[in-house]
Amino acid sequence: MNFLLYFDPGLGAMIAQAAIAAFAGFVLFYKTVIATVKHWLGMDKTDTADSFDDAYQQEEKEQ
Repeated sequence: MNFLLYFDPGLGAMIAQAAIAAFAGFVLFYKTVIATVKHWLGMDKTDTADSFDDAYQQEEKEQ
């Protein structure tokens, strides 16, 4: 049996970095596609207020 047990620090790190970047790119692309499809179907939640929005509205009321 011929096993490949040597991990070259330069090339191995570059291959690992490329694999991690490809996975992260896929996840971000997938989330964007799913959000777009949900928006087209009317399944997105737009009525939920963000905590920053609530803080900004309270600040405006105080002034």
